[in-house]
Amino acid sequence: MREFVFPGGTAVVTGAASGIGEALAYGLARRGVDLVLLDRDAERLDAVVAAIRAAHPDRRVDTYLVDLADADATDRVAVELRRRHPRIRLLVNNAGVALGGRFDQVTLDEFLWVIEINFRAVVRLTHALLPALKAEPGAHLVNISSLFGLIAPAGQVAYSASKFAVRGFTEALRHELVDDGVGVTSVHPGGIRTRIAASARVGTGVPRAEFETGRQQFEKLLSIDPAKAAEVILRGVRRRRGRVLIGWSAKLPDLLVRLAPASYGKVLALATRRSVARVPEPRSASESVAPEPERPA
Repeated sequence: MREFVFPGGTAVVTGAASGIGEALAYGLARRGVDLVLLDRDAERLDAVVAAIRAAHPDRRVDTYLVDLADADATDRVAVELRRRHPRIRLLVNNAGVALGGRFDQVTLDEFLWVIEINFRAVVRLTHALLPALKAEPGAHLVNISSLFGLIAPAGQVAYSASKFAVRGFTEALRHELVDDGVGVTSVHPGGIRTRIAASARVGTGVPRAEFETGRQQFEKLLSIDPAKAAEVILRGVRRRRGRVLIGWSAKLPDLLVRLAPASYGKVLALATRRSVARVPEPRSASESVAPEPERPA
């Protein structure tokens, strides 16, 4: 498959108001791509659009406000996208949310909220826009999975389930679409410095102190600039990479699970215990402030 051609194309990016999605929007604009940006945070999305238009006044930038947890709203936006943008060269399903807690600490509604945004919205948008991608020569699909689509640590059951689902969905699509000339990339970021840890929801049954310790532990891993992550992704798209791992925080666990697919949990548990021992004592529940829910597209 030939290299992906950015200039002159149109890209749809979900979760474009912050983090990797925002950085991808900037990187695509620099490469001469017109943009269709989705998010539910109007204020942040407006700021992203203003920055892109200031730097690249010749770029066309359209926006859609949608909460991907709302299946009906997602379907309506998908229909509108197909109607108004019949020629889409790149689709990036980036929007995602997190939920802390073991399976017996989260409600079924909380679990399904993660699945709806992280997986089912990816399926809905891909299904709706796939005819447009197949009709555009040299098109490409990018689905953002996660480090936790490679490994499945305790306390991340909903998030890992959703991201493993994205990974399997993406890999099967890659095999199906090769004869159609549509490239497909599964992305597995490691510790990217985004808002997802700070804004993750906490399961109803998770003690506040336990969640705060886990959040601090996770945030210590978030060291990679989203702009750097976006450039790695876009290089992978240009080269038609089937899978992109970002950072050693993704590459080393990927190696670990290949070497010890049934027993890597012991290594994770040991690393977690050592990390927790270095985390400062969390504030009491009365002092802690409940985190704001993640703002999905």
